[in-house]
Amino acid sequence: MSETMVHPETGEKLIRGIRPFSVRYEGRERTVNLPGWYPAKKGAEGLHVGDDMDAADRALVELKAEVQGVLKPDEVRAIRLRLKLSQRKAGEILGGGPRSFQKYESGEVLVSRPMTQLLRLLERDPKRLKELAGSKAA
Repeated sequence: MSETMVHPETGEKLIRGIRPFSVRYEGRERTVNLPGWYPAKKGAEGLHVGDDMDAADRALVELKAEVQGVLKPDEVRAIRLRLKLSQRKAGEILGGGPRSFQKYESGEVLVSRPMTQLLRLLERDPKRLKELAGSKAA
């Protein structure tokens, strides 16, 4: 049995489902499957609640990262894990503060171009991390 609800403004019956949704930024586009409450009529607008917009938000963050030439959230996380750093330790050693990497990896904040360059350098030569960690202790 399908989940249903009544649209709070129109009174129309809505059914829980997934529809394709296009996210656009600076001439780039990505289509995601967007969950929500939708009327039976295909072209009509749906209602999105809770985490429904997460897929669209993630796609927008990725498009912005591509346009700005910075690392995407999953790339930041992969490099940090290869460096064997917690999010907090990465923020302490590399800069940005204790929650910076949590924000980068969640897509809440795009990583800066200088941080992108630093992470790419460390990805190629992880031994250099010791130099940075040593300079923070001084």
